[in-house]
Amino acid sequence: MQKKICICAIFIVILWRNSKICVQTNKIIKYSMKHTMLWVAALMLSICSTAYAQESQQQASEGQYVRCIAFYNLENLFDTIHDEGKNDYEYLPDGGNKWTSLKYENKVKNMAYAVSQLGTDYDPRGAACVGVAEVENIGCLYDLCAEANSKYGRRFKPILLEGPDRRGVDVGFLYDTVMFKPSKVNGFELKAHYADGGEIKTRLQLCVSGYLMGDGKPEKVHIIVNHWPSRYGGELSSRPGRDTAAMLCKSICDSIYMKEPRAKIIIMGDLNDDPYNHSCADVLKARKHREDVEEQGFFNTMWQMLDRGIGSLAYNGSWNLFDQIIINEPLMNEKLENGKWIYWKAQIFNKPFLTVQEGKDKGTPLRTTKAGVWQNGYGDHYPTMIYLIRKK
Repeated sequence: MQKKICICAIFIVILWRNSKICVQTNKIIKYSMKHTMLWVAALMLSICSTAYAQESQQQASEGQYVRCIAFYNLENLFDTIHDEGKNDYEYLPDGGNKWTSLKYENKVKNMAYAVSQLGTDYDPRGAACVGVAEVENIGCLYDLCAEANSKYGRRFKPILLEGPDRRGVDVGFLYDTVMFKPSKVNGFELKAHYADGGEIKTRLQLCVSGYLMGDGKPEKVHIIVNHWPSRYGGELSSRPGRDTAAMLCKSICDSIYMKEPRAKIIIMGDLNDDPYNHSCADVLKARKHREDVEEQGFFNTMWQMLDRGIGSLAYNGSWNLFDQIIINEPLMNEKLENGKWIYWKAQIFNKPFLTVQEGKDKGTPLRTTKAGVWQNGYGDHYPTMIYLIRKK
């Protein structure tokens, strides 16, 4: 890199000296050379800057393999056909959102592009796995995968189990067929009630077990995709539903530990709570600092981001970080020298193309529809992700 910078500097100096010579011979040549010099200098500096950025990116994973594991709330990925038993009327051609084929196809195209870009900051192949929420059915995910695979060279396949959600949305899972091999899929139904005694019908907790691939031996991981009960009726009155969801998630982890005491587990999803809320911090006991995590405990990779004012969704002018990724202690404390996948870092994927660029909502996620108006955006949540690394 230093050699490239030196070459650029020498080239610019030569151009400058030549322009001085031209000044003495012809003013027209002086003008031409001066502007040519500035243009070429800018070009060379741009090349250097790009090379530096690329080199910095390579250095971040030098001597290591990188895998991206992501989560994305797709904000009502409904098709235009009524599914029997589902409350999808708002997303039909004659429904409240006038959900036509044009809107659906654009939604799929937008989401496919966004999903295809996840993880590419450190791996051009993109994410190995993506947990998703707010999907009507497996057909929607097949459409999304087909678009991402054909347009952007991805290799995704979908997984989805239908749950009892009142609105008819489910969580799902996309995996790169080369980087991840699923071995077992389970769906766990939440048994919970509202404060008035009414039964909460919400999304399944989807547990996908499988193997992260690489040049070395494949390693087993367990990924639990969540979309916990909403805050409908207020945070306090709806809290018991999310607390119960956290208990269910913890019980899933406990059952995994019974068979695999050093299993590597990733909990992800739209939890409808922030990291410091009771469900996450007290029930699941996902800690803010790595040093506070006990054996078989949990580390919340997103908590410190929220402390810095970085969120995944905006509401009434403030940020929340409901889209969390929580990892367990074995995934955090494994030694890199052992040739195993370990946690490296977390990221909120808040790229400009996903963001409103002007107006009162500037700087927040660009939604598909807002107040009944189609915006042809992406979603009301930013994707979140973690990176795992392994020594080459």
